[in-house]
Amino acid sequence: MAELSPREMEVARLIVEALNLEDIEPDTIEPEQPLFNEGLGLDSIDALELALAISKKYDIQLRSDDPNNQRIFASLRALTGHIEQKLTA
Repeated sequence: MAELSPREMEVARLIVEALNLEDIEPDTIEPEQPLFNEGLGLDSIDALELALAISKKYDIQLRSDDPNNQRIFASLRALTGHIEQKLTA
């Protein structure tokens, strides 16, 4: 299992808490594992809830019509990288 950075662990906790993933521990989410479909199994409703939770926690807007959403939400590592990029911009 890959080591999570402190920010990745923070985002993993946010995913688990925001989506009420009771059977998943944040530290068991692989950083490169897909968040949707065959990965964590999230769906489009989960994406909306997650975007809202990220917006509240980090004051970052994630828009449903962003053409980069597939890349942004590809994995925990991709999502964390996007958040960090927005926080330092």
